[in-house]
Amino acid sequence: MHTSKNLLICTACGTQFDLPASQPPKGCRICDDPRQFVPPTGQTWTSLSQLRTKDHRNVFTPDPHDPRLTSIHTEPKFGIGQRCILLETSAGNVLWDCIAYLDEETEAFIKGKGGLKAIVISHPHYYTTHLDWAKTFGCPVFVAREDEEWFNRKDGEGCRRFVEGGTAEVLEGVVAIKTGGHFPGSLVLLWEKKLFIADTLVTVPSALYHVDRLPGTTSFAFMWSIPNMIPLPPSELHKMWLALRPFEFESTHGAFNGLDVRDKNVKARVLESMKIQAKNEGWEDVAILKETL
Repeated sequence: MHTSKNLLICTACGTQFDLPASQPPKGCRICDDPRQFVPPTGQTWTSLSQLRTKDHRNVFTPDPHDPRLTSIHTEPKFGIGQRCILLETSAGNVLWDCIAYLDEETEAFIKGKGGLKAIVISHPHYYTTHLDWAKTFGCPVFVAREDEEWFNRKDGEGCRRFVEGGTAEVLEGVVAIKTGGHFPGSLVLLWEKKLFIADTLVTVPSALYHVDRLPGTTSFAFMWSIPNMIPLPPSELHKMWLALRPFEFESTHGAFNGLDVRDKNVKARVLESMKIQAKNEGWEDVAILKETL
């Protein structure tokens, strides 16, 4: 396993730095950014080797509707607590997003499924230990060019591949779509009408119950800062919609386990949610309110 086991990892966001764990800086530049936060207890650090002595493990959860999808998350919760998702496609396996913890069991599980052809990461909060993952599985990792300022490790082996334009075909039938919004380069991933959204589109609680939905019931939020609850303005919502509009999707798969919305009308619900957000921010004559399917 090609892991940098003694490099510094932020305990709040899981980002790995090109610094030894014995020489921590004052703060984490990811958590100091106004989109994120430093916990009330202050900045603390760890490393992969330290995590392995604290009974952390990754849990593999097959999707009940599609066995080709497996969610992977860490217990006890570490960092933000997001999942990554293994997609077993006919062109090879893709890992959507990344988590900090990587061990021999995870390596064996993924290699037992055929390894990885590519990793795609939605935004800088989930960069975590992505170079270790890429080296372990001998695959490229796709990230948005706009967000490269947030890298905290040098890519000495050329693992990173940049999504330069609005879309990139990662493998045959697997397309990364750059929506922006949360970060300038925020990505989603489309495969077989499944849209993997991380928190580029934030799945809200009212999205999950489909029966007797009253008018005005939203399904998604669109946030500049998720933990600090700062929403995006309608101009950004419109840019995001224009990026998504050409594509068809019938499910969305969010950043955490259980945030899967399966509905043939889910694309309409994305647009509806954008309009609900814009109207409730007080806007009346903006471009997103004039959009239709």
